[in-house]
Amino acid sequence: MSLDLKSLVRTIPDYPKKGILFRDITTLIEHPDGFRESVERIAAAHRGQGITHVAGIEARGFIFGAGVAIALGTGFVPIRKKGKLPGETIGQNYALEYGVDTIEIHADVVTAGHKVLLVDDLIATGGTAIAAVGLLRRTGALVEQAAFAIDLPDLGGASKLAAEGIAVSALMEFAGH
Repeated sequence: MSLDLKSLVRTIPDYPKKGILFRDITTLIEHPDGFRESVERIAAAHRGQGITHVAGIEARGFIFGAGVAIALGTGFVPIRKKGKLPGETIGQNYALEYGVDTIEIHADVVTAGHKVLLVDDLIATGGTAIAAVGLLRRTGALVEQAAFAIDLPDLGGASKLAAEGIAVSALMEFAGH
């Protein structure tokens, strides 16, 4: 049985600010068959490709990424906001609309020879995903693919990742922002 996953995503208008159509994946992950099928579709698209680790971006990327890692039989790498991981970390700054933020991973989690799949719930402008790729690549890891539940193609994030040599896949697309 193949579910219409897009129908399981709730759209909330004017959140977090007026004019935004927020694509809420909580309704998808609350649906047992929809969540299972989402994870399995992402994993199936990356089986047999030598993936050694799945990296998920805080916070909703943890939900999909951990499931994909289990399905692929790999380790999971949490990419967290600055100051959230214990032990030695390496970080990567990235631009926000009004300022700069930092993401981090453990310094010893992946190295040269590891092949990492980046996973997140949604790709919009691509800023965080590009920073995550840069951070992972600084360890020597090979990062060539990223998978998302949702792509908002009008915001250009997937195109920016492609320009960085990343093959981008998404389970569904929504027009607009």
